[in-house]
Amino acid sequence: MPYEWIAAAPVPAAAADAVTAELHLWPYRSLPRRGFVAFIAATCLLLLLPLIAVLGSPVLWALLPFLVAAVGAVWWALSRSYRDGEVLEVLRLAPGTVTLSHRPARGASREWQANPYWVELQSYDSGGPVPHYLTLRGAGREVEIGAFLSEDERRALKPELQRALSRLRAPAAP
Repeated sequence: MPYEWIAAAPVPAAAADAVTAELHLWPYRSLPRRGFVAFIAATCLLLLLPLIAVLGSPVLWALLPFLVAAVGAVWWALSRSYRDGEVLEVLRLAPGTVTLSHRPARGASREWQANPYWVELQSYDSGGPVPHYLTLRGAGREVEIGAFLSEDERRALKPELQRALSRLRAPAAP
């Protein structure tokens, strides 16, 4: 799953602003960095195979710039895809506040805060932009969470978020 819960140690009553749990969400990467290197190497090898037939002729020099440009274009496109996928959302749950920070690949970061007692998790199973669209509502705003997750991932995340918010709202035992 392209998200991870980071649980903090139990929070003493005096530390009302201490984070009790964090949820980190990021887009799924189907091609890891090691796979990127292997793909570029395989592309180079496959593009060099036709050049064997023209070794020693002037045709080699006519084809070579186009093959180098093709490998460069594939490299650029994959690198751009990695940069566009550097999105990170962090949901911090603390006794007095719930904070959602969204850091896009380009542009300014956005942040939303609300009191955990008034935060409501909404799931639009069929009425949102995507199936099982998740939002957090509170402090007069409704913000989406995990827009880049797949439908199954959003469906799995919903009960986890509900449990975490319920634990946060539960009164502390004396």
